[in-house]
Amino acid sequence: MSLPRPPVPTYELELPSTGKKIKYRPFLVKEEKLLLIATETGDDKAVRDAIVDILKACIQTRGIKVEQLPMFDLEYVFLRIRAKSVGEEVEMTFTAKDDGETSIPYKLNLESVDCIKPEGHDPKVMLTETAGIMMKYPSMDQFITSQILQKEQSTDEIFDEVINCVDQIFDGDEVWEAKTTSKKDIKEYLEGLTSKQFEEIQKFFQTMPKVSHSFKLTNPNTGVESDYTIEGLTNFFG
Repeated sequence: MSLPRPPVPTYELELPSTGKKIKYRPFLVKEEKLLLIATETGDDKAVRDAIVDILKACIQTRGIKVEQLPMFDLEYVFLRIRAKSVGEEVEMTFTAKDDGETSIPYKLNLESVDCIKPEGHDPKVMLTETAGIMMKYPSMDQFITSQILQKEQSTDEIFDEVINCVDQIFDGDEVWEAKTTSKKDIKEYLEGLTSKQFEEIQKFFQTMPKVSHSFKLTNPNTGVESDYTIEGLTNFFG
């Protein structure tokens, strides 16, 4: 007689990008082992494949295309899955801001971490009164590069990411879809912008929704209270 499958709980969350509720389960031991092995190899494709497989397995709601989710959705979902897998509380230590040396312990509950959506953020970037660009959010590859592998990107790689995030280019009633336009043409278009116009595109990334947690800590030696903010997926794990 074969053993039954171990019972695995399921949970629910809302995707920050759409508010759609999805169900998910924790990592299984075999899945966490798969990710660790892939990370240790240093093979980007192996890591990407492992994360895609794990997220697809852990997300129980049908019709969710992991590769197409915005990066901040992936950060939020991954954080929640990890919290339910290995524990919701993380012991952390911060340096007091007023004296720059006192260590202050902090117990972070990962369930309190939210996805912040800054006011004024708009994927529609106007370059002139009639011309502009519709942007789309970085997705799976950028999530793995910056949040899992923690790789520094070169200027060319960052520019390529901007190109990949262009959804449409428009001028008046004319619209050019990125999916039917060559990357070469989009690159030439972006390189033809003024520095001030390109800054408007950079604002899209700077104000993009992000996983963030703000809190206050008091220096036990001086009684001075300071504000702290944690951002970036890996910074939530101590």
